[in-house]
Amino acid sequence: MFKKILIANRGEIALRVIRTCREMGIKTVAVYSTADKDSLHVKFADEAVCIGRPQSVDSYLNIPQLMAAVEITNADAIHPGYGFLAENARFAQICCEHGIKFIGPTPQMITAMGDKITAKETMIRAGVPVVPGGEGLLENIEEAKSLAKDIGYPVILKATAGGGGKGMRVVWEEAEIEKAYNTAKAEAGAAFKNDGIYMEKFVEEPRHIEIQIAGDRYGKVCHLSERDCSIQRRHQKLVEESPSPFMTNELREKMGEAAVKAASAINYESVGTIEFLVDKHRNFYFMEMNTRIQVEHCVTEEVTNFDLVKEQIKIASGESISGRNYYPEMHAIECRINAEDPYNDFRPSPGKITVLHQPGGHGVRIDSHTYAGYVIPPYYDSMIAKIIAVARTREEAINTMSRALSEYVIEGVKTTIPFHQQLMRNEDFRKGNFTTKFLETFTML
Repeated sequence: MFKKILIANRGEIALRVIRTCREMGIKTVAVYSTADKDSLHVKFADEAVCIGRPQSVDSYLNIPQLMAAVEITNADAIHPGYGFLAENARFAQICCEHGIKFIGPTPQMITAMGDKITAKETMIRAGVPVVPGGEGLLENIEEAKSLAKDIGYPVILKATAGGGGKGMRVVWEEAEIEKAYNTAKAEAGAAFKNDGIYMEKFVEEPRHIEIQIAGDRYGKVCHLSERDCSIQRRHQKLVEESPSPFMTNELREKMGEAAVKAASAINYESVGTIEFLVDKHRNFYFMEMNTRIQVEHCVTEEVTNFDLVKEQIKIASGESISGRNYYPEMHAIECRINAEDPYNDFRPSPGKITVLHQPGGHGVRIDSHTYAGYVIPPYYDSMIAKIIAVARTREEAINTMSRALSEYVIEGVKTTIPFHQQLMRNEDFRKGNFTTKFLETFTML
């Protein structure tokens, strides 16, 4: 087992990893930018190293600075968290070359699943259902028009690199395709330095359902059931839950089996997530694989009583997993609390938290790095907390979440708490009647 782990991340995920390391008796090193010097992950780690200025490229994305921090602290492993360098194959390779264990999959596995065209080809060979579409990157607009005609409208153009909705456009008819193609290509190039675009059939009224998996270096792979991530805004998740209210036992078994096939196809080692689109007829299609811990991993932890970060560390150290699948024993819902103004098109709201009271009580978990007096910097993702409500049934979990949100007091900045309070009262949400398009017609009152 590792003696000291450097956490190449910030905020709540860095604090989350520190907690598990402390329970495992492993020393931790926090890294931080000058903007994060007062963050809780810096205060709770055994050691802390400043790695640069506030901008991510000068700090959390600065590989030489991170490796220097490893060297001066004698850390023997790096946990990348999520975001930043978590799915950067070059960073994983550099760690390997310097004898530092990257707590995640190998560079080859990251590469295999990081490019969506390559990942799709791998899934087809493994027998995992994929969305109908082209076999490679589009060369020009004429090819895009021809392929769209063969597939049938609507279609969706996607960037082969990256995610989060960048380089993605839905096309409903041929008259729209030229503008969509040029816009998607330019956006992908600007965001990912790779303007490769491919095309798929657009799945209407979809659910976004993902399967948590884990695999070890000995060839064992298991799944830990599903999370429904359909409540999204501009392809960014806001609410996740497990089990999905749309799921049947038969579909859960089929999707779990497909996820295990997908991970086994690349001999996957670590925890990860296979993401699927599920149509209204419960046909499911592989979308992508996230080769890291997810923001919403807490949902799975709460319904299976399983520490995914601990499992990730154990797998990286060479331990074997049990290989058995896990299924939800409770119902959990997670609301992401962002420093954004839901009454003003979710505009970011950085600044100083003047008053903070976090909810508690039975069935409530808070993962956050904030406190009264903490200054939310404008340089990073706006998520400042995750609140997870757990109960025996979905209705009870929603009621627990509603109660907890009513207790959550954050003053000094705008947050998404009012949005979540209204969502928990929405009849369609409470009945489980929603898709990824749900928020397009949702209005703040």
